[in-house]
Amino acid sequence: MNVSETMSSPAVAVPARTPIGDVAQRMDEYGVGSVVVTQGGTLRGIATDRDLALRALSQGLDSDVPVERVMSSPVITVAVTADIREAYRIFRRSQVRRLPVLDGRRVVGMLTVDDMLMDVFQRVADLLGPVAWSVLEEPPGPPSATGPARNMTSPDDAR
Repeated sequence: MNVSETMSSPAVAVPARTPIGDVAQRMDEYGVGSVVVTQGGTLRGIATDRDLALRALSQGLDSDVPVERVMSSPVITVAVTADIREAYRIFRRSQVRRLPVLDGRRVVGMLTVDDMLMDVFQRVADLLGPVAWSVLEEPPGPPSATGPARNMTSPDDAR
């Protein structure tokens, strides 16, 4: 499976001179934790909610400071044609939570650890689905010799 089948698309992008206040508003508006920072269509960096908190808020920067001052760069990326296993390796080696997805030099999407978890959950569900259905049809354990389960009360309970 290729990265293109799991990534979120399109990635939210902002120009390098965008004020960090506007970046935070865009993150909120799109429900994302990062934006790619571009200039002339070229990837320059990535700004995450963590970058805004640790590099902007903690230093008391004004909301009109350009995002290029707090973004992370260089950016670790993955190719849109890469196999999903390559993305797993990149995440493991780099210890980042978000990977911009590139088609050549153009950003076409974003792959996150959450996207990868959903992929893992889907794979587990695909494996366990038939097992789960068989358990629902016939619960584990020895079949009952007397038929359906009976109400198991002791003679003392009847009094």
